[in-house]
Amino acid sequence: MSQFPIINTTLASIEASPQVRQVLHHLHTQALSEDPFLGGGGPTDGALDKFVALDPDKCALVYLLLRSTGARFVIEAGTSFGLSTIYLALAVGQNAGLEKSSGGGKVIATENEPTKAVQARRNWKNAGSEVEEWIELREGDLRETLEEGLPEEVDFLLLDIWSPLALPTLILVHPHLRIGATVVVDNNIAAASGYKDLTAYLENPANGFKMTTAPYSGGLLIAVYIGAGKL
Repeated sequence: MSQFPIINTTLASIEASPQVRQVLHHLHTQALSEDPFLGGGGPTDGALDKFVALDPDKCALVYLLLRSTGARFVIEAGTSFGLSTIYLALAVGQNAGLEKSSGGGKVIATENEPTKAVQARRNWKNAGSEVEEWIELREGDLRETLEEGLPEEVDFLLLDIWSPLALPTLILVHPHLRIGATVVVDNNIAAASGYKDLTAYLENPANGFKMTTAPYSGGLLIAVYIGAGKL
């Protein structure tokens, strides 16, 4: 039995092999055992050895959102040690398996810190092909790595990143979002001041989004792209 019951609840929400479940249980236990990361003066200040990962209940919701919408092309801004990426890739692989003739699927993960990228790849390898084969990791400044080579239609964007980089990321991905695509932003209440510009962009009717905030710890913003000029 886990020392963190929320982990068991989360793992009960997903379809996964024992191998993937074991990796997720281990990573969640590590992440929850850390002191909370409150942020700093920059994108990596004080966070180089921190998971800075989605909470388990948020991971479960993201996985279920992906499965319910059939999402196959996903971008994750802020991969860290790759914990939430496992949920994304698991869902994408399962969705692609249901649509074998429709062009597969991919999770484009982004990470600027080389040491975190190395550990993320190790974690995905430990999870196995059920996860690893669906991930493309782009290392470096995402304002550069996401400038080109994005899927024609993106189904889902996860923004779990230093807040000033959230809007530049969305602006890069926005032209590729399909109608009905979902954008999820972690800690939008806890870091409200940092997300002010992003929130204003999402609230502008000209940009074509509708959004709400789920009452998870720190807040979890969920926006749907309905298209510019749509009701």
